[in-house]
This record gives sequence, C-alpha cells and structure tokens, in this order.
Amino acid sequence: MLDAVIKSTLDAADLKYDRRGPGKYFVTLPGTKKLQTNCWLVEGDHAFSVEAFVCRRPDESHEDVYRFLLQRNARLYGVHYTVDGMGDIYLVGRFGIGTITESELDKILGQVVEAADGDFNVLLEIGFATSIKREWDWRVSRGESLANLQAFRHLVEPATPHEPGLTDS
Repeated sequence: MLDAVIKSTLDAADLKYDRRGPGKYFVTLPGTKKLQTNCWLVEGDHAFSVEAFVCRRPDESHEDVYRFLLQRNARLYGVHYTVDGMGDIYLVGRFGIGTITESELDKILGQVVEAADGDFNVLLEIGFATSIKREWDWRVSRGESLANLQAFRHLVEPATPHEPGLTDS
C-alpha cells in the first residue's frame, strides 16, 4: 500500500524517479541553487526512510558548518542533517509506515528540497570559501565564464557602498 502512495505522490509532483526494487525509489528533486538533489525513499519492514545527499565533506571551517547544521535541524520538518563516516552531508528522516500519506510525503519532499537547495550556497560559503576564491581567480586569469559563481561574488570582491540609481527602480 505504501508503494502506491509513493508512486502516486511522485507522479503527481511530476518528479523523475527510478524504482530500484520493492519499496525503493531513487528520486531526483529539482532545485535552483543546487540544481538537483538525489534522494532515496525506502519502505522497510517497520519504517519508511528518506535519505538525500546534500554536499560533500567541507574543506574548511568544519566547526562552523556543523554548528550551522545543528542549528538548522531545529527548524526542519521531518528530516534532519547528518554526516556520514567520510563527513559528507545528508538529510535523513525515519517515519512510521502508517504515517505516510500522499500529503505527508509531499511535505517531507518539499522540506528536503527547501533545505538542500536553500542551504546549499551557505554550506559552500562556509565550508569551501578558499576553493571558491581559487576557482574565481583561475577563471578570471583564463577569461572563463563566472556565471555559475555569481552567488559568491561577495567572497572575492570588496563590498561597495550603495550607489543610488544603479539598482533603484
């Protein structure tokens, strides 16, 4: 029965997914900052679980990244941040089989997208600032596009005072 709930919820949301065995779905959730989040939905004997990869192990400022994740956990619905043995960052949740309805699963998947996509750039800024700056400088030196790094411009350029007329409508 849960299998039908999962399938109908994913179909109704027009999400890409592959069924990888009884009660196991590999789902691709779309985003804007993090272009996609890969997520497992697994029906077990006693629980339904969700697991989504968010970001690889931070290169730096681990304590600040983990502080952010722990504080963010207090505001998440149904899922929470965790790290695996390598330090990679995931969103996970476990639910009673009988608690999963189409509405509830939609809410859970919405929370996964909101967190993974919404927190992605923050996690990159905290845990990969040096790499971002190095990539920016390398691209500038070679005349490469900076289009997908624009969200991090503030890390490499000094803040400029607001000039009236430039952004005012």
